Amino acid sequence: MSEADVDMSFAVDPVRVEFSDPGLEREFQQHHLRTTRASLRVTLVFCSLFYLAFSLTDLAALGYGTSFLVLLLGRITVALTACGGLYLIRRKTESVLAHRAVASAAEVVGMAIFMLVVWFRPGELPWHAMSLCIMLIVIYVFIPNRLITAIGIALGATAAFIALAVIRGESRFSDEVTMAMLLLLTNSFGIIAARRYHRLWRDEYRALSTLKALSIRDHLTACFNRRHLHTTLLPQVLERARAERRWLTLMVCDIDHFKRVNDNHGHQGGDAVLMHVAMLLQDRIHEPRDSVVRYGGEEFLLVMPQMDFESAASLSEDMRAAVAGSEVPGPDGKSMRATVSIGVLSVDFSASDTEVTESALIAAADMLLYEAKRAGRNSIRTRLWADMVSTHAVLSMRTA
Repeated sequence: MSEADVDMSFAVDPVRVEFSDPGLEREFQQHHLRTTRASLRVTLVFCSLFYLAFSLTDLAALGYGTSFLVLLLGRITVALTACGGLYLIRRKTESVLAHRAVASAAEVVGMAIFMLVVWFRPGELPWHAMSLCIMLIVIYVFIPNRLITAIGIALGATAAFIALAVIRGESRFSDEVTMAMLLLLTNSFGIIAARRYHRLWRDEYRALSTLKALSIRDHLTACFNRRHLHTTLLPQVLERARAERRWLTLMVCDIDHFKRVNDNHGHQGGDAVLMHVAMLLQDRIHEPRDSVVRYGGEEFLLVMPQMDFESAASLSEDMRAAVAGSEVPGPDGKSMRATVSIGVLSVDFSASDTEVTESALIAAADMLLYEAKRAGRNSIRTRLWADMVSTHAVLSMRTA
């Protein structure tokens, strides 16, 4: 994948400040979910305590009576909404939608009750405006939510406050205009800060994703590397195939007479052949389910969950023919040709009762590759695990 392709795949929508690719945006949200949950939890607790504590100001301003009790009930509603949100995100720890719903509910309920406070205490509009400015910053910066949702709630609350100031306010018109301008300025700075945070978080995720890709990919062919195969890929695939009792196919593909290519065309020619073969193999698998690994110098290992024996045999022949029938442009301007030998091993975990290990699978597939090479190269050898496990050679490998 070229640098331009990488830039396109991580493109950010300029309006929503989210990745343009919905799948990538979901991965980003899932990656940040633990941080989102921690931030949301702290904010919900703080805001609920803040609302309850400020009931003292209601009592001081209104005295004990119906208005005070109405506002107290509203403040308790904010605290209950926060408690319900904490319970939900504890139950739905892996749900991005649940966390967003909790954030939005807390913002909407909090702003609605604040407007109720403004309605019952219209003589303190300057203090209310100051409080609203603080709450707007909390919505934009501290409560993790979609930017477009935060903007909608914040601007809606600002418009509601200005309307209440006009309807219920006892201040001068110039004071009302000043409050409106300050609130609009707070929204502007809040939106700018929120956009910057959202962009920085996604830039950080892009850098992390790029570093991760570099750590698990071969730099020349863009295939997975051997370390990733043994530490992550094959253990996970094998465990899933056992648990779901599905097929699993391994193919070991080796470029024939690769030393001759290097001798005749130099290492640049060898690199061109490696990249060409890797591209042909990757074009014929179903990513991300299937994977191509550069296992050695000129050897590739293909890991294909859910692929049965017949499909694997057909696919391997298609790969062999594609390599043999194509030309590779050489660094000297001359075309090169290459062939591959392939060993194909398929395991049906719905029928296999024997213990299957990673090393045994690779060794058995490698044995088939060498059978193909001994048969004259540019050929394929396919076999079921059940047929190979009965041989003494594979049994020895399994117990080694």
